[in-house]
Amino acid sequence: MTADTGSTLVNGAPAHSIDAADRGLSYGDGVFETIAVVEHQPRLWDGHLQRLTVGCERLGFEAPARHEWLDDLSLLALPRFGVLRISVTRGMGGRGYAPPPSPRPTRIVRCLDAPTHPTEWWSPGVAVRFCRMRLAIQPALAGIKHLNRLEQVMARQEWQTPDIAEGLMETTDGRVIEATASNLIVDQGDRLSVPATHDGGVDGVMQTWLLDRAAALGATVERAAMRRDDLLTARGVMLTNSLIGLWPVRTIAERSMPHSPWADQLQSEITRSQAALMPTVTEP
Repeated sequence: MTADTGSTLVNGAPAHSIDAADRGLSYGDGVFETIAVVEHQPRLWDGHLQRLTVGCERLGFEAPARHEWLDDLSLLALPRFGVLRISVTRGMGGRGYAPPPSPRPTRIVRCLDAPTHPTEWWSPGVAVRFCRMRLAIQPALAGIKHLNRLEQVMARQEWQTPDIAEGLMETTDGRVIEATASNLIVDQGDRLSVPATHDGGVDGVMQTWLLDRAAALGATVERAAMRRDDLLTARGVMLTNSLIGLWPVRTIAERSMPHSPWADQLQSEITRSQAALMPTVTEP
């Protein structure tokens, strides 16, 4: 049986809902990944599965086996260009917050249309703002992409202006960590820096992939604590995620930013590998 494009599989079977008692719905007890589909194939697949597996381990239940995800993909008619979202919850059971002693995780796979953005967001770049909403400091959840995204939801509702592409988020002690739906790479001139995520934020799959490419091209890369001034005085700031690839940042809080030469090089790497849904990939 083959599921139609745009359908949802729950534990390997076509479905459009989960049980109301599922802990993912009740408590956000689970993790997810959002993956670009290019030429009918999920991109950066190994990186996404690794982060999902780490997330499950951190929450204290076993991740689905790799072959289970591959079996799910075999049932989906993946589009030439689109989005694959995979989620896993702890499933049902337990009393209140107490988890069941032997969880039976719920595995969810959804195939979605590719998002649309103005072409100019890839060049010359995007306008971003700082969010009032702050990220909590919580080392136990740092790095993983868990299902509780309320901080990002509240931050994203701060603006409706269509020319603002993203909002930058800081921790409660004032460190810049990420944007609402993307990660940062900051060109400091002599090195490329990304914010440390030891006590908050999400470790980006595309961000990590790009840092590896930059290091192979001769860049010095580091993870470091960052504050607003580190961005505003940088040689360039870039936003990345697995769908958009890389956006250069044109302005921050209406302040013009220089265009990092690394933005063009890293975009070329994405295009060459067809690693994201950039116009140079989807509309060559």
